[in-house]
Amino acid sequence: MNRDDLHTRHREILHSIVRAYIENGEPVGSRNLSKRRHDSLSPASIRNVMADLADEGYLAQPHTSAGRVPTQKAFRSYVRSLTATRIAAAESDKLRAEFSALHTIGERMERSSYVLMDLTRNVGIAAAIPALSQELEQIELLPLADRRILMVLVTRDQTVRNRVVAMDRECSADELASIRNYVNRSFAGWKLGDVRRELLRRMLEESALYDQVLLNLQRLLRQGLLDVDTSPEIHMEGMSNLLGLDLNLTREKLRELLRALEEKQRLIELLDRFLEQPPGALHVQVGLEEAHPALRGLALIGMNVTMGNGLPAKVAVLGPMRMQYERVMGVVLQTSRALESAQF
Repeated sequence: MNRDDLHTRHREILHSIVRAYIENGEPVGSRNLSKRRHDSLSPASIRNVMADLADEGYLAQPHTSAGRVPTQKAFRSYVRSLTATRIAAAESDKLRAEFSALHTIGERMERSSYVLMDLTRNVGIAAAIPALSQELEQIELLPLADRRILMVLVTRDQTVRNRVVAMDRECSADELASIRNYVNRSFAGWKLGDVRRELLRRMLEESALYDQVLLNLQRLLRQGLLDVDTSPEIHMEGMSNLLGLDLNLTREKLRELLRALEEKQRLIELLDRFLEQPPGALHVQVGLEEAHPALRGLALIGMNVTMGNGLPAKVAVLGPMRMQYERVMGVVLQTSRALESAQF
């Protein structure tokens, strides 16, 4: 037997062990594995291969008399051999219809996290990452009682931001309409930072001192008219699914895990660290201890997405290393495509 055949046999047996362990969660013995396979390898031959795999760090033996369990190294070898399983056409059509009926980023992120959780029975995560260079679509200014104004800012990615501010003087509806028309006609399609810089330049000109529209606009800019919140819109569903997993965690370690996942910044760091591929590329990360020690026994399957409005987003499933990878990969892929195709 040449060396390539030996490596092929080792890989096939290793992946058979991983599949058996995913199915039942029990250590895998050579005799049971021999029964599962459809070749002539004897339990003794399989046992010798398993010993070699253990020496190479792919298998561990929790007890002297027990079978072997796959290590992180084994799971990483296994997932490299997989392709995403297509989810049922009915599920795919339902997903697209659901997203088409939603019109805000928050609604779609919330629904995405729920769908990922519901179809995989793990933890679903969806995050929209606002761009730092968003472009102006339009503003709207509405007068309220007590010298207050409702400021509405709409960017080209169809993100809508509302803010109520109190002014030091009364602004009539006509004055606000003049400001709105001036900004929308002059700066629609401009990046917000460029709009602010150009307005500042115009206000510094001597002639601007006599322009009441610009004076009123200056007051509104001080109140944050063109300011945007670039913090991510992030949703997570299914945390309770982690509680039923056998992660060999003490009560304190479990608390650490839950605390780590409850922090929005920690979740963003987790997604940023392990989802570095370009949009459309599916990534599987087995073992997340680099992000936090409590995440050691977990795996992350996710993608970067460019939504229909151009806004970048991330969708992912967090679950145990012993998960149905092909199924989860298919769900993540289909959810990503539904987000990409949904129009705002």
